[in-house]
Amino acid sequence: MTSHLHEQFMHEALELARQGRGRVEPNPMVGCVIVKDGRVVGRGYHRSFGGDHAEVEALRDAGDDARGADVYVTLEPCAHHGKTPPCTDALIRAEVKRVIIAMSDPFPEASGAGPKKLTEAGIEVEAGLLEEDARELNAPYVKFITRKQSYVIAKWAMSLDGKIATRTGDSRWISGEESRRLVHQMRNKVDAVMVGLGTVLKDDPQLTCRIPGGRNPRRIIVDGPAATPLTSQVVRSAREIETIIVTAESAPAERVQPLEEAGCGIIKLPAKNDRIRIADLLAETARRCLTNILVEGGAELLAAVFGERAVDEVRVFVAPVIIGGAGAYTPVAGPGVDEISQALRLRSVTSWRVGEDVLIEGRT
Repeated sequence: MTSHLHEQFMHEALELARQGRGRVEPNPMVGCVIVKDGRVVGRGYHRSFGGDHAEVEALRDAGDDARGADVYVTLEPCAHHGKTPPCTDALIRAEVKRVIIAMSDPFPEASGAGPKKLTEAGIEVEAGLLEEDARELNAPYVKFITRKQSYVIAKWAMSLDGKIATRTGDSRWISGEESRRLVHQMRNKVDAVMVGLGTVLKDDPQLTCRIPGGRNPRRIIVDGPAATPLTSQVVRSAREIETIIVTAESAPAERVQPLEEAGCGIIKLPAKNDRIRIADLLAETARRCLTNILVEGGAELLAAVFGERAVDEVRVFVAPVIIGGAGAYTPVAGPGVDEISQALRLRSVTSWRVGEDVLIEGRT
């Protein structure tokens, strides 16, 4: 079989894996394709946390054709008992010929054990096919496992001249309807949406996912002084949609208690002048198994996450409008850098049209 075909089958496995985004976390996204005599006989992917793994789905799809077949899987098969039995056992029972793996599993209990068990059972194992693609796909999982922090996606919409609101604070709507629909799809695929207190006070957002069949992410409000209004939409709906208020340890009890009574979860963290260290916050959200977080603003919170170099991915909607004004709001506040050489440059940058807007994405 040619190297082109090998890559083609792994690309298909990676595309299958993507379908699990937003449903499998904190587990990784995994896809599997089973090939016999140059023909795909089985496909599967990890659909939901606690559900069957990709290999088990693909083996079920392949049936007896799995015997003597090649298995393309985006992450090494597990050899340990978790919420489901080891995938290696299922592959061995199916008598597959060869397992081609994109990347190893950074989870210490799993790393290397699966390939070793397969090799001992007489199954050929190859590793590293499209490894970089697989690592990009599961970057949130890798960060969650290796650094014990949540993966951060910074998102905003701005005008062509880099403004997110006019000098009076008006921002509705800079981006078009198609872009706003896409934001709801983004919310559907993350564990949590995070904004600062200023955004709640200015915009009173719902931070919900309003697409058919979608699900609402958790809502995190970074609010050092615990000043989120009880009348805000996020607080009034806190019993229906999980809402977490992140406050300073020094926040007054008379402000915190009513928020708790309204149904909000409370995270108290050390703070200086009511400003919470982002590293502490992301460690706490990871402890709660929130793998990826969409930070939607405002400018002060974005300045904090960029200032601590905590952003992993950036998604910016640029609308074909000019706002102007030295006093108009920009997406990232704070002092910024002194020299261009200190600026954060993105890699793996892509861009495409979304209605009249342009969406630019990149990784840090």
